[in-house]
Amino acid sequence: MTSSSVVLILAASLDYFIGDPWNWIHPVQVMGWFISRLTKLALQYCHNSFTQRLAGIALTIFLVIGSAIVGALIIQCAVWLHPILGILVESILLASCFAAKSLRTAAETVLQSLKLTNINEARSILSNFVGRDTQNLTSQEILRAVLETVTENATDGVMAPLFYAIIGSFVPFFGPATLALAYKASSTLDSMIGYREATYIYLGWFSARLEDCLTWFPCRLTVITLALLSGKPLKVIKICQRDAPKDLSPNSGWSECVYAAILGVQMGGTNWYRGVAKIKPLLGDAINPITFNSVKGALQLTRYSFLLWLGGATSLLLLTVKR
Repeated sequence: MTSSSVVLILAASLDYFIGDPWNWIHPVQVMGWFISRLTKLALQYCHNSFTQRLAGIALTIFLVIGSAIVGALIIQCAVWLHPILGILVESILLASCFAAKSLRTAAETVLQSLKLTNINEARSILSNFVGRDTQNLTSQEILRAVLETVTENATDGVMAPLFYAIIGSFVPFFGPATLALAYKASSTLDSMIGYREATYIYLGWFSARLEDCLTWFPCRLTVITLALLSGKPLKVIKICQRDAPKDLSPNSGWSECVYAAILGVQMGGTNWYRGVAKIKPLLGDAINPITFNSVKGALQLTRYSFLLWLGGATSLLLLTVKR
C-alpha cells in the first residue's frame, strides 16, 4: 500500500512537470499501432455487420486485457530486478495514462497564438487537437473549441485514469498502473474506432459502449467533486441535470456542462466536420463570454479536483498501512 501511494504521487509529479517526452515510445502509441493493424485485418476479412461486431468485441477484449497484463508483467520484471526500479517503472507507466500536462500545453499553445493575434497559426495548431474544421473559426470560436476540448478531456484524459489507478491501488495483485492502462486502452480504442462513421459503425460499437460504461462513474464523481469545489453545488448540479442529458454522449455532456455551470459560460452550438455542419446542444448559461481566463479557470479546476482525489487516496492508503 505504501508503494502504491508513492507511485501515485510520483506519476502525478511526472505528468505535471514533464508530461509526454518527445521521441519516446509511449504506451498509447503502441496501443494505437495494434489497433490500426488489427482493425485493417478485421475490415479485410469481416464483410458484414455480424462478423464485424464479433471482431470488434475480440479486438476490444484483447487490447484492454492485454494492456493490463503486459503492464503488470513489465512492472513485475522490474520489481524482480529491484523494488525501487519497480516503483519507478510503474510510476512512468501510470504517468503515461495522464494527459493533464498535454491538455495544458495544447491549450496554452493555441492561446498564445491568439494573444499574438496570429489567428491563422491558432487555427492550424488547434486542428491538431480537435476533430472539427478550424480553417474558418473566429477568435471567439477558437476559444470555445479550446474550452470544450479541455473540459471534455478532463474526465477521460485526467480524472478517469486517476480513478482506476486509485481502485487498482486497493486491489491485491493489481497496483495503480494496471487498471489505468486497461482504461487507457479502452479510451484509445474509442478515439480511433468508436466514431459513428460508416467504416467503424459495427467494428467500433463494442469499444465505444465499453468506454462509455467505464467512464460513467468517474465522470459523475468528477461532476460532484467540481460542484463541491465551486462552492455552489446545488446550482451547478441543477444546470447539469438540465443541459447535460441533451448531449448524445452519456459522459462528455456532463463533463463539459459542469465547467460551463461553474464558469458561467455557454458551450455548444454549430461545429463543422469535413464541411458538414453539426449542431451541438447548448450547455450552461451565457452569463459571461468565453475568454482566456475561462480556459485557465477550467484547467485550474481540473488540477484542484485531481489533487483532491490524489490526496484522499494517498491518505487512505497510508491509514490502511498503519492499521
